[in-house]
Amino acid sequence: MTSEDREYGAVSRRPVEDEVDVVAEDTQKNAEGDKDKKKGSFWKELPVLIVVAVVLALIIKTFVIQAFYIPSESMENTLLTNDRVLVNKLVYRVRDIERGDVVVFSGVDSWDPEIDLEEPSNPVAGFFHWVGTAFGLVPGEKDYIKRVIGVGGDTVKCCDAQGRVTVNGVPINEDYLYPGDVPSQKFFEAKVPEGRLWVMGDHRMVSLDSRSHLGDPGGGTISVDKVIGRAFVKVWPFSRAATIPIPDTFGQPALKAAAAVGGATPFLAGFVGAVPLVLWRRRRLQGGDRTS
Repeated sequence: MTSEDREYGAVSRRPVEDEVDVVAEDTQKNAEGDKDKKKGSFWKELPVLIVVAVVLALIIKTFVIQAFYIPSESMENTLLTNDRVLVNKLVYRVRDIERGDVVVFSGVDSWDPEIDLEEPSNPVAGFFHWVGTAFGLVPGEKDYIKRVIGVGGDTVKCCDAQGRVTVNGVPINEDYLYPGDVPSQKFFEAKVPEGRLWVMGDHRMVSLDSRSHLGDPGGGTISVDKVIGRAFVKVWPFSRAATIPIPDTFGQPALKAAAAVGGATPFLAGFVGAVPLVLWRRRRLQGGDRTS
């Protein structure tokens, strides 16, 4: 190689430092480009994520668990105004509604609302009100929450000599009542039809419950088909978060035994009524055999 070639090659060769700078600059540009793509992709996907989250929440709300807003004083002190509870919508697919359950039910086409709610002024406000109701942020106009006192076949009565409510003649000790309340200010006796429930609020002085609807179809009872689910836990405010158990008084063996006897009464009556007919028929047959 001539000195001229060597000189030309030395001039045309790029220093190593420049090559490193170029590579670093390209890498930085690629990294910034990837970040921009990720940001753009995130903002494009965000609406889809929101829609999917809302749809999943609505599915869960419709079929599994729903939050409800407590709008009135009718269940104090078990539940206070503005409390939020979770309602299990699946529990009654695996067991029957029991005495002592706190249930949420729909009063559409039956009971009047306990509180007056202002109608949304426009479709947008109506949509947000619907969303708020669905997620337990605002009260539903026709949703009620009460405690089940009697189920189908029960006889609910007030009051006995000690002023207690009785179910099938068995008194229940209602320690959960609002302090100072009596079990009922009015006397009543109701036979609960099959497929219906007798419900009462824990704050008896202010609760508009089955006692206030004795003159309605069903004699104040509600249909089990109107029950949305069982309120099983308080979730808001956090300071009051707790489960909502069935009071021990509804587990009395005497109460269950009385219900069992009451349910067997029609069968026993039919059996007793059938015995004379069978004896009479046997005598006729025997008489016929003798004459022949």
